[in-house]
Amino acid sequence: MAHQTFLFIEPGARVRNPASPDWGVGQVQSVIGDRITVNFEDAGKVLINAHVVALELVDD
Repeated sequence: MAHQTFLFIEPGARVRNPASPDWGVGQVQSVIGDRITVNFEDAGKVLINAHVVALELVDD
């Protein structure tokens, strides 16, 4: 089942990967189709497949 939350994610958004909380909060660098590049505090730059990983938006 595809996750549709990524449709609301855009560059600059702050997100968290609930499956990897130790990565910390990340900032979205780019969104190309279902590929989201995120720079996480404690994991660095990670390429996310939005159909596999359901990122959560972080409120400021």
